[in-house]
Amino acid sequence: MPRWIPSILLGLTLGLLGSNALANVWSDVSGPARGSPKAIGETSAGCIQGAQRLPEDGEGYMAMHLERDRIYGHPRLIDNIKSLGRRAARGLGILHIGDLGMARGGPMPFGHRSHQTGLDVDVWFDLHPSLHLKANEDRSNIKAFSLLSPVSNGLNYDLWSENHAIVLKAAALLPEVDRIFVNARIKQELCRTTPGDKAWLRKIRPWFYHEDHFHLRLACPEDSLSCVRQDAIPLGDGCDALDGWLNKPSEPTPQKKAPPPKPIMPPECRALLNQE
Repeated sequence: MPRWIPSILLGLTLGLLGSNALANVWSDVSGPARGSPKAIGETSAGCIQGAQRLPEDGEGYMAMHLERDRIYGHPRLIDNIKSLGRRAARGLGILHIGDLGMARGGPMPFGHRSHQTGLDVDVWFDLHPSLHLKANEDRSNIKAFSLLSPVSNGLNYDLWSENHAIVLKAAALLPEVDRIFVNARIKQELCRTTPGDKAWLRKIRPWFYHEDHFHLRLACPEDSLSCVRQDAIPLGDGCDALDGWLNKPSEPTPQKKAPPPKPIMPPECRALLNQE
């Protein structure tokens, strides 16, 4: 057999495996890449150098689902989580931290398309301070609850409280936070009940799902020159642009036309992936 045939077969195999094979490679790395902290590429096609591991427990927060090992992020993200935790500790409850990213970022085998550059974190809406008492060693047997009502198109007011609004406002006012994704019904409630200045609601963005957690994303750090910034958020608080979201189904409908091409990871990411 000619020596070039195995190479072709390997290429075809990787092509058939696609993103899942690539994601499994990224999830198998031994730890963060060395070097000064840098977010690289797009949040859905990127990586991170110099990531830090969030301590599993801290003032006002605890990390959940430790078995996933998605507890790494840019140091600025770690600092912002700790800051928000300290605010929660002042009478709001405990922040239960879901996924950040993997040790070197990159695509995950399941659960997220983003969270690749160390700038994203999911924070559960469950603020109960004794939730951990029901958890196993990895905290893998606990699920976040939905704030949506099972019998109406609004929120479940047995679960929603003013503390949720306080936490979201505190997160939105963190200077490095770029945007926060929540279910449209949650933003509707914030628009309806927030007195006075609603400018902070500009960062609160409606998106599919996100009824059991909010997704916080930092802006690209100034020293991360290869980090791709997202388009700027439209001006205004966004409260007058919710009708389209509120009339949409709770889940995105399947696309009938071909999806747009996936963004390509920067070459720098391959070097980080191969770093020993």
